[in-house]
Amino acid sequence: MSELETDYLVIGAGAVSLAFVDTLLDEDPDCHITIVDMHAKPGGHWNDAYSFVALHQPSAFYGVNSMAFGNDVVDDHGPNKGLFPLAGGSEISAYFSHLMNRRFLPSGRVDYHPLSEYLGTDKGTGRFKSILSGKETAVKICRKTVDGTFYKTSVPATHTRQYDVADSVPIAIPGALPDLWMRADNLPGHYVIVGAGKTAMDTGVWLLQAGVNPDHITWICPRASWMINRTYTQPGPDFFEQVVDNQVAQLNAAAEAETGDEMFEILGKGGYMLRIDESVKPEMFHYATISEGEVALLRQIKNVIRRGRVSAIEPGKMTFADGTQAVPGDSLFIDCTATAVPFTEKREHGPQFRGDTIVLQPLHVPLVTFSAALSAFLEVNFDDDATKNALGTPAPLTDTPNTYPLGMLTNFMNRGAWSQNPKIAAWLSTARLDPTGTTIAKMMADGDTRLAAMGQFQDAIATGIPGLQRLAVAARAEHEDR
Repeated sequence: MSELETDYLVIGAGAVSLAFVDTLLDEDPDCHITIVDMHAKPGGHWNDAYSFVALHQPSAFYGVNSMAFGNDVVDDHGPNKGLFPLAGGSEISAYFSHLMNRRFLPSGRVDYHPLSEYLGTDKGTGRFKSILSGKETAVKICRKTVDGTFYKTSVPATHTRQYDVADSVPIAIPGALPDLWMRADNLPGHYVIVGAGKTAMDTGVWLLQAGVNPDHITWICPRASWMINRTYTQPGPDFFEQVVDNQVAQLNAAAEAETGDEMFEILGKGGYMLRIDESVKPEMFHYATISEGEVALLRQIKNVIRRGRVSAIEPGKMTFADGTQAVPGDSLFIDCTATAVPFTEKREHGPQFRGDTIVLQPLHVPLVTFSAALSAFLEVNFDDDATKNALGTPAPLTDTPNTYPLGMLTNFMNRGAWSQNPKIAAWLSTARLDPTGTTIAKMMADGDTRLAAMGQFQDAIATGIPGLQRLAVAARAEHEDR
């Protein structure tokens, strides 16, 4: 068995782990880091994603702090028109490969072991095994193990279906759709999208933009979903007033509403939250972000089945808990039931800093790479776990409108603590991954009068925070029961 030595053993080379390592390299110039990951390339689940996948959020605050991503030219066509472009899967994969090969490895302070399975840590020694050769390696860990696998991201290519499919039924994952051109003489006559999340929405948009008649698409939606209006998540001074407007609207809605569901109804009326079918009450909120143009496209699909989850698919027939539903015999089923973050799966919830282990979790949902970068800053710049954990309370990954106030309240509480700490406040003003920090710093330096929009916050916080606290009490009970 080979033996190595390192300061930090990082499990996983996904976006979260890489954002942590990137900041750790800058903040602690003497540390050595070893990364172990099962994929052949850095980037985690992006290696397995369907080819037309794209970020929900703008590229401007995704990735790692040290390396810019994307550009500042807004889209001038398509359903995202007028907003900053969304990076596709190939761009994201190339970005993380560039990061590893041009920054991490040349630093001489990072060892990277792809195609390797982590076997655990015992008494300060971690072990991993090469997937291809079976060779095991021991790593003496001088400081800490960093677990970057908390999110357990699932994508269609690696997901196990939870329903039965007869052998004769054609079924595909979204990643197979761009290859349909190779069977141009034998195309499906109908398409059935199975699933209600953002992957299903992306698939519907792709089919429609590819020219499929919306009448030839059936969409199985077990639950309807609220989505964030992408207009209110854009970076930079030109969108600053909309971003502030959205935050104020959320605080005001929390003060007015009696439940999280009611809060979302208020935000929906204002256009801050979106849903596909205005007549259906959404039961789900997974932080998906969408443009109004994409919503308009998806509303063209009229054959939407809302009978819960499908349990079995046979030729020309689908089975649900309440009975069966006919479907054209020449249908291609598209499995979109993987959940990017399995919200109900049991995890190691608790504080991030646990002695000789760090379990990376969201400190500001849903900004996972920003959270990881901030966690690395806390690790280096504060002395004890109690202080670090007090400055970074993990925000729960809630999945319904009623439970959302719990995550939102944690975001505000963390932000309040960061603003009162000079070290963190200074770091935020230069952190690329923080959607507002660098924007506000630039606007202040320029004397930008649009900063006056911040004046709305004082009154909104005074009424909104008590409202959020009230809603969070009920949210916590419901969230913990899930």
